[in-house]
Amino acid sequence: MTNALDITFAALADPTRRAILAMLLEDDMAVTDVAEPFEMSLAAISKHLRVLERCGLISQEKRGRVTWCKLEPDALQATSVWMQGFGQFEPVNLDAFERFLAGELGSARNADEP
Repeated sequence: MTNALDITFAALADPTRRAILAMLLEDDMAVTDVAEPFEMSLAAISKHLRVLERCGLISQEKRGRVTWCKLEPDALQATSVWMQGFGQFEPVNLDAFERFLAGELGSARNADEP
């Protein structure tokens, strides 16, 4: 389990790989489509994809001449369980957080007014 966690966290440590995972949340994508928004070569993107595939976060499938990437969300389950063991990572209520931020920003604006 520790080795799986190590390679998963190593994969998630890179912002490009996290961006790729976020893109794949929407739908499966061809490798060329994954590479499009990044200012790097297709070979560099392919290396990132291999890292993600090695730890099981994505899978790749050849369909004709095109290689497709698919998110494998179950791969993060072991990582999530490990993090929840610390008891610090409770689900965040984003609506409540947004209300809190709006209140804090409103207070800061009111304090700035003469």
